[in-house]
Amino acid sequence: MADLASRITKPEDAAPAAAGDSSAPEAQIEGANDGGNGGLFESAYDVEVKLSDLQNDTESPLYSVSSFDQLGLPKPINDGLLAMNFKKPSKIQERALPLMLGNPPRNMIAQSQSGTGKTAAFVLTVLSRIDLSKPTQPQALLLAPSRELARQIQTVVQTIGQFCENLIVEAAIPGNISRETGVKASVVVGTPGTVIDLIRRRQFDVSQLKVLVIDEADNMLDQQGLGEQCVRVKGLLPKDIQILLFSATFPDKVMTYAERYAPKANQMKLRQQDLTVKGISQMYMDCPNEKAKYDVLCKLYGLMTIGSSVIFVRTRESANEIQRRMEADGHKVSVLHGAYEGVNRDALLDDFRSGRSKVLITTNVLARGIDVSSVSMVINYDIPMKGMGDKEPDAETYLHRIGRTGRFGRVGVSISFVYDRKSFSALSEIANVYDIDLIQLSPDDWDLTEKKVQDVIKSSRAAPDYAPSTATKA
Repeated sequence: MADLASRITKPEDAAPAAAGDSSAPEAQIEGANDGGNGGLFESAYDVEVKLSDLQNDTESPLYSVSSFDQLGLPKPINDGLLAMNFKKPSKIQERALPLMLGNPPRNMIAQSQSGTGKTAAFVLTVLSRIDLSKPTQPQALLLAPSRELARQIQTVVQTIGQFCENLIVEAAIPGNISRETGVKASVVVGTPGTVIDLIRRRQFDVSQLKVLVIDEADNMLDQQGLGEQCVRVKGLLPKDIQILLFSATFPDKVMTYAERYAPKANQMKLRQQDLTVKGISQMYMDCPNEKAKYDVLCKLYGLMTIGSSVIFVRTRESANEIQRRMEADGHKVSVLHGAYEGVNRDALLDDFRSGRSKVLITTNVLARGIDVSSVSMVINYDIPMKGMGDKEPDAETYLHRIGRTGRFGRVGVSISFVYDRKSFSALSEIANVYDIDLIQLSPDDWDLTEKKVQDVIKSSRAAPDYAPSTATKA
């Protein structure tokens, strides 16, 4: 346990830029922060590329590009990028887009952290592949692990494609596709279970699909997750379909499976030490015991509402109980988890996006991919664990969770609660995996704790070199 306590940084050693720094303009829409330079925070990271055996760089004159113009995109797509203030590709896009847009189409496995341009990269590929003269014929399928992420991707496709005449994008999520008409769109974004159901009911014609995109692919292909459903979906699609797999993390065992799922794929990834999200000040609170976690959470409430905050817990029951207690204590919070019906989940997330709700308690259903620009704080009320009986720390889920803050170049705070040897050791292991220097917060000195947190979340922008994970240790 002493190992974690020794990995502490001073907030003043990693001072963010002053408020009002306008070096990183805001994105035009939610979810578009992954879309290019408009609102995209470019941290310093190395991109590693591994070409498939079928390709070498001499076959691809656009192996790397420095502008969207070099890609030869149709004018309506370029107009959409300009309307969103995306003027040049991100580093990931510079390398990925030429490979994904090349002919003949090739598969791609891409690992890149939140905010590096991955969503726009696969959306641009999809829009470039479809034939807009067939607006109701499904030609591209994008899969996501949750209805919330599917809806978000749908919005990004519609926004980048806003000048593409006859573009129709539908969400294949529970309760959204009419049984009378079935799927009538060129681009379909959905969840695996609903997509399988629609295909089997002959309400989704997949015969002319050209592109299959799987976002959050590490979770989607994990055999303990949605892997079986994704295999069944692929078995129902044309054999020559282009497959694009994207995620912020790819554990070795999932990567091995991904290489079989998307054979002969080009691969692109960030180095392991570059994976932690820049601009997020990662802290931990050493609570006296489990019961004290709730008291500390309530003390943090005033800081949570400076922007918006997400509280991650292990179970739905915990989420409901914390909401009940906080509301009884006079705090306004909302809860979103898988037990809610789809329409209610959409409404809850809309309230959170709009700021009508400022503090959201959730399970891992929102750990992946969801972009809400105003989120300034993420609290890991429970350290993410995996395996039978939660026997080992889940480093990948930790990374996805904290990535819900620090969006669009802003600074963010993540606070993880520890209270016993198991939680302390789990967070220590996660810190070692990503080489994180965690800032310690003390429940016994609340004035200092508030100052440390406020110093970060009241700064509106991250300086380009602001990286708490590499700051000088105390």
